[in-house]
Amino acid sequence: MSTGKALLVTGGSRGIGAEVVRMAAARGWRVAFGYVSNEVAADVLVREIGEAGGEAFAVRTDVGIEADIMRSFEAVDRRFGRLDALVNNAGVVDVKARVEEMNLERLERMMRINVIGSMLCAREAVKRMSTRNGGSGGAIVNLSSAAARLGSAGEYVDYAASKGAIDTFTIGLAREVADEGIRVNAVRPGLIDTEIHASGDQPDRLQRVRGQIPMKREGRAVEIAAAVVWLLAEEASYCTGALLDVSGGR
Repeated sequence: MSTGKALLVTGGSRGIGAEVVRMAAARGWRVAFGYVSNEVAADVLVREIGEAGGEAFAVRTDVGIEADIMRSFEAVDRRFGRLDALVNNAGVVDVKARVEEMNLERLERMMRINVIGSMLCAREAVKRMSTRNGGSGGAIVNLSSAAARLGSAGEYVDYAASKGAIDTFTIGLAREVADEGIRVNAVRPGLIDTEIHASGDQPDRLQRVRGQIPMKREGRAVEIAAAVVWLLAEEASYCTGALLDVSGGR
């Protein structure tokens, strides 16, 4: 069994998650990543990593289902025999709506996946990594959003609120496990060129909002991945409880 450091990335088959997988694998991490439904994209990414000399595998995981989360961590236990880092990247957005138009099903889905799923994954990571539990320490990076600061009025207030919860969770967990060898930080992307805008029924959102960004351009998934992978690395060894904005100044 290899002794290289092991990383689990949720929602890793496309967008920001896929770039984190690629970049981490290129830096020597053994990577497990989750995907909900796009098995073809997951298989392509696993093959790409292998052809580049890295090691990765994919596991179908819906972080809104606790049994799926448990199965993904058990798969890491079997394959790698250890866990050194977690990137909580999986998340959803919904169609543009005002708060008075949001139903219970939408709100429960948003919080179950974006908040509870991340907390359950962090729970399992801490069980494995905390020196208090016999682990060797590690790092957790949560994907938040600039929306946590901005509120997303008239569009996705529920999404913004879920990411505000992630910010608070990041700070609290970071302080809770700081003396147990685990660092916990969050990256807050701004407007990034990924498929999430189309999934929120706003494929033209980049064009509409670009002018509000001080740098006058949207970000790229690889730019977010670079921040995430830095927070996982020893170079960030004194950084915990940080909320790192990668938003072009917005």
